[in-house]
Amino acid sequence: MSIGSWLTRVRDQRPLVHNITNLVVTNVAANTLLALGASPVMAYAHEEVADMASIAKSLALNLGTLDPEIVVAMRLASTAANRTGVPIVLDPVGAGATPYRTRAAKEIIDGHQLAILRGNASEIGILTGAGGSVVGVDAGQASEHLIDAMRAFASAHRTVVVATGPRDLVTDGQTVWELANGHPLLAAITGSGCSLTAVIGAFVGTVDTCDLHLYAEAAIAAVTCFNVAAERAATRADGPGSFQVALLDALYHITPDEIDKAAQVRTL
Repeated sequence: MSIGSWLTRVRDQRPLVHNITNLVVTNVAANTLLALGASPVMAYAHEEVADMASIAKSLALNLGTLDPEIVVAMRLASTAANRTGVPIVLDPVGAGATPYRTRAAKEIIDGHQLAILRGNASEIGILTGAGGSVVGVDAGQASEHLIDAMRAFASAHRTVVVATGPRDLVTDGQTVWELANGHPLLAAITGSGCSLTAVIGAFVGTVDTCDLHLYAEAAIAAVTCFNVAAERAATRADGPGSFQVALLDALYHITPDEIDKAAQVRTL
């Protein structure tokens, strides 16, 4: 798999990513997509989310700032996306922290066909049955049974599961990949995970057929591209503030060859 070629696809196709995302990081996620070469739209109104999801190339859902109106918007958009074959990426922020968040995530998972479920290792552990702990919306302790639970969940739900953390894990229900790029400064800024979900939406938005293996490749490429850019940004940053700006610049300037040379991906 040439990971860099996926970045070329994103820049050539400029997929429209419909985001119903964390209101804290709406601007950050939009700028991340623009820097990468994709096209963001943030639409939340019940009157238009179905129409917007239908014309987008992907739908990226993020439970970061949850309320009943947003949950309804996500359901309406997801139904339209499934009807028109638009892939859905779900980021179940804070699942496990409160019953409401966990229930909202499970209702979307059970009621709609996802292309990709992406969360931190604790959130994914809770939703896949491996267990784990969440503190607020931050990851706590991940389960030692996470890999097996992810694989089983992905197979049962016919979706790709991505768990991010010190090491990132991706599975399509058969193969499990470990991704080792990234930098600790990603954990020091607001919205790095939320932005990554949007980036995954851009990459999966270039897939024009429902194919779990291609969705997995897109997820691997998205996470690797984002994390290699973070490594580049960290060399020019003095701390979290300058890192966030440098990350946008790195995503804008990074080349497919740089990604291929730096990528650390292995099959478990």
